Amino acid sequence: MTAKNISKTRMLTEAAIMLALATVLSFVKILELPYGGSVTVACMLPIIVIAYRHGVRYGLLVAFVFGVIQQIIGLKTLSYVTTWQSVVAVIALDYIVAFTVIGLGGVFRKVSNQAYGLLLGTYLVCALRFICHVISGATVWAGLSIPTEAALIYSIGYNATYMLPETIVTGAAAYYIGSVLDFRGDSITNIKKDDRAGITVLNWISGLIVVVAIIFDAVNIFMHLQNAETGDFDATGFASVNWKLIAIVTVSAVVIPAVLLIISKLTKKPAAKAA
Repeated sequence: MTAKNISKTRMLTEAAIMLALATVLSFVKILELPYGGSVTVACMLPIIVIAYRHGVRYGLLVAFVFGVIQQIIGLKTLSYVTTWQSVVAVIALDYIVAFTVIGLGGVFRKVSNQAYGLLLGTYLVCALRFICHVISGATVWAGLSIPTEAALIYSIGYNATYMLPETIVTGAAAYYIGSVLDFRGDSITNIKKDDRAGITVLNWISGLIVVVAIIFDAVNIFMHLQNAETGDFDATGFASVNWKLIAIVTVSAVVIPAVLLIISKLTKKPAAKAA
């Protein structure tokens, strides 16, 4: 067997393993919205890692398969739409395109610091996926789960409710795993302790701040999305959410950990040179 065939075999094996892992993680939900959308335990990260290891073209292919799997799992969402055009739009925007863009997570492979490269890739694909869901919400779902009037604003709010926490969780996981495992070689290896991005007490404090902020935001948003009389989901409740408070907490959850990570990086002692 040639080296090229071995490489292809390894790529296919890794893709299968990562697809299986991503699918399993997609079932582990921290929060789930009634009309689609959930906060998972970084289910996109295995696909981002594949794209980072083997390139965007291969990453897009694996991500497309992941999108098909997610569509099969989420078939019940199609019961909410009535026309064939709506069905096609939901399949395309909420599943195929929205999950295929995860394959772009490897575009920052050339960034010298792997942890930051994975983090930037995560932010990019989450932003693109968010845009897909917003477009779908403002068009297909308008009048169904989202009010027709000001549909774009409600779609942004609805999808941000789960995509923002999903981005934070996946970003934190990407940064951590990119600091301890080297995905740039032929095989995945541990990064030497002296070369790690600095998983210190400050890093753990940063992670705790992010988790607390996610829980705070989720509770303060979801408590307004249930009709007090019927108990049903009510998107108009977004109007009564204290968005200023949510914004302050969210920005703090981004800025404070960023500052702590910078401090951790600056105060990290350089490795002693061999004599």
